[in-house]
Amino acid sequence: MIIKRFVGGNLESNGYVLYIKDGGTCFVVDPGYNPERFLTFIQEHQLRPAGILLTHHHYDHVGGVDKIRNFFDCPVYLHRGDVDLYRKPVDVILEGGEQLDLDGEKIDVIHTPGHTSGGVCYYSEKSKAAFTGDTIFNVDLGRTDLEGGSFTQLQNTVVSILDKWSNDITIHPGHGDPCNMKYVRNHNEEFLYMLNQKG
Repeated sequence: MIIKRFVGGNLESNGYVLYIKDGGTCFVVDPGYNPERFLTFIQEHQLRPAGILLTHHHYDHVGGVDKIRNFFDCPVYLHRGDVDLYRKPVDVILEGGEQLDLDGEKIDVIHTPGHTSGGVCYYSEKSKAAFTGDTIFNVDLGRTDLEGGSFTQLQNTVVSILDKWSNDITIHPGHGDPCNMKYVRNHNEEFLYMLNQKG
């Protein structure tokens, strides 16, 4: 899988275009800002968007959706738990557990509530790549004090899902730089705190 990252806005949110080869299909993940940059890149590489995958409903991750959706007439994916707060049309309502196809590469939808009730991660076993939105970053976790957030849910997500990810999985978060889970286990104090509290 080829991963193109775009950073935009005063919160420096990460959005991504995922594809296998030029001229193939692609997924757009969390286009929060500067949708024109996504459009230009997709056209330059002759890609066909199969969908816009949202990790959660917050504006800094969804602000560019409408322009991309309308230009390419592609569906928007979002978990059921965030649909009401998103307040815009959603074409594919996720439950968690779905498997998406990107030109033969499977992408799993993993429900990871905590930052929001409908937060998800998108994970490719083949590429060992997880797109985590604001669930987990390289050195901390997503905040839980916003609408739909839950410390308890995030702690359960850390213990029951994220801690089971192998060290060679690379997380591509909604803010900040990518890193592997080995780095998380060595440097992410909030992740370690959640594990210690649960224990």
